[in-house]
Amino acid sequence: MKIIRYQDTKGAIGYAAQQPDGTALQLSGDLYHQPKATNVPADVQQVLSPIAPTVFFCIGLNYRKHAIESETPIPEFPIVFMKNPAAAQNPGGPISLPRHLKSTLVDYEGELAVVIGKTCKNVSKERALDYVLGYACANDVSARDWQGKWGGGQWCKGKTFDTFAPFGPCLVTTDEIPNPNTLRIRTILNGQVRQDSNTADMIFDVPTLIAFLSGSTTLLPGTVILSGTPGGVGSAMKPPSWLQPGDSITVEIEKIGSLTNPIREEVIGS
Repeated sequence: MKIIRYQDTKGAIGYAAQQPDGTALQLSGDLYHQPKATNVPADVQQVLSPIAPTVFFCIGLNYRKHAIESETPIPEFPIVFMKNPAAAQNPGGPISLPRHLKSTLVDYEGELAVVIGKTCKNVSKERALDYVLGYACANDVSARDWQGKWGGGQWCKGKTFDTFAPFGPCLVTTDEIPNPNTLRIRTILNGQVRQDSNTADMIFDVPTLIAFLSGSTTLLPGTVILSGTPGGVGSAMKPPSWLQPGDSITVEIEKIGSLTNPIREEVIGS
């Protein structure tokens, strides 16, 4: 099932099953407990990010080609950082280039998002996918100057500005994607393909990431794991290429769809 979260014409938020013809049917039951599609059409005014995240756990340098282009050794263990849940952005919503704490080196990172559907702790790799609700496209937007120079030696500040975690356009349940490490993933900037890879290039596959993150740590329903980005980021180009106002960025993943966001400058005071 492809699930969308939406706001209707009265401002209420609901969940719906997206149909092949683009329409949507309201869901019955709780999102995390076997939701089912009804026959009632959903009054979709705006498509939102698939869930309101509990937390973002993000993985750095998890594709071999990205580690190579970054001139960084292949990591022995997953590199983990976090994003503020308030960084989430809706499909079609603008990515804001920071201007209060200014960045001129904002980059894209197309990624597979993994949404945890039930509480898990100390999960084995063999059972890890049993705890997944579904998958979505994501963009781990990154201010490289704050990430590398001004963030106190940590990545979080450069990764967690408002709007720096767009994801969607829908949540695809695990019955439609039994193996998340066989999916083509592309990132397209202004019509030009910048990243073109497959989730099979991950250094640590999705079950390994879930087992690692849940080790002695409780992952709550609504946890979103951003599983790393392939080679082809703007910072690795020669010369580097940074996001600019007026750009349009799309992350496209096989069996999920396309997530597109325009780029604008931050409006101070908003």
